[in-house]
Amino acid sequence: MTVSQATPEPRGPVAAHHPAGVGPQGPVHETGSEAEPVVVDRYTVMARVNHWITAISFVLLILSGLALFYPALYFLTGIFGGGANARAIHPWLGILLVIAFFGLFLRFWRYNLWERNDSVWLSRIRDVLGARDDGLPELGKYNAGQKIVFWSMSILLLVSLATGLVIWDEYFYQYTAIDQKRVAILVHAVAAIVMICVWIMHVHGAAWVRGTVRGMTRGTVTGGWAWRYHRRWLRDMVSGKKDDHHSAGAAPAE
Repeated sequence: MTVSQATPEPRGPVAAHHPAGVGPQGPVHETGSEAEPVVVDRYTVMARVNHWITAISFVLLILSGLALFYPALYFLTGIFGGGANARAIHPWLGILLVIAFFGLFLRFWRYNLWERNDSVWLSRIRDVLGARDDGLPELGKYNAGQKIVFWSMSILLLVSLATGLVIWDEYFYQYTAIDQKRVAILVHAVAAIVMICVWIMHVHGAAWVRGTVRGMTRGTVTGGWAWRYHRRWLRDMVSGKKDDHHSAGAAPAE
């Protein structure tokens, strides 16, 4: 999720000099097109597959969970072939989601570590929402909003996994008491509601900022998009540095 006003993509300069990373073999490609002169590798094929498996499993998990949680939404069990199937499939979708998200976590956790610039960016959220970019700090691969989504989902998934195992009676009924199950059901429901809210923020932010979604569909973003929203990451890409500033050399996009 990149939080900013939905405005046409800028075509700002990619770097102050012609970097080694620009070219057919580097992460930044000169296309020769006036409409889209530069594209930047943002996500690999495997990262995108990992993301969409996570996204699809999350949506199916939420649909089955809502169907079982709220009587008015019971009709959603039809997606899974009925209530019995939805009840049986729901926890396995949760396991799939945790495994898929763990793959994303291993790929992206280092890029989501909090930095001083993130606090500055967050303190100027009115400028972000108003598309007043001049006073904003240069950011790495993700902004503060995206990092909040990442760590919120990481924590909430752990809570949902732990509470889900407690109430998964088919396999774990004998290991917990009734009172523990009652508490677990409540916490599980609250965690699910908060996750849905975080997910809505994530999807809204991605759809709101033009050019963001293509990063997770095509794997690339325009040079103008990268320059405007993640300028330090772009500088690191074209100079061959890792985004986390820990090592040099070619840094393929995750």
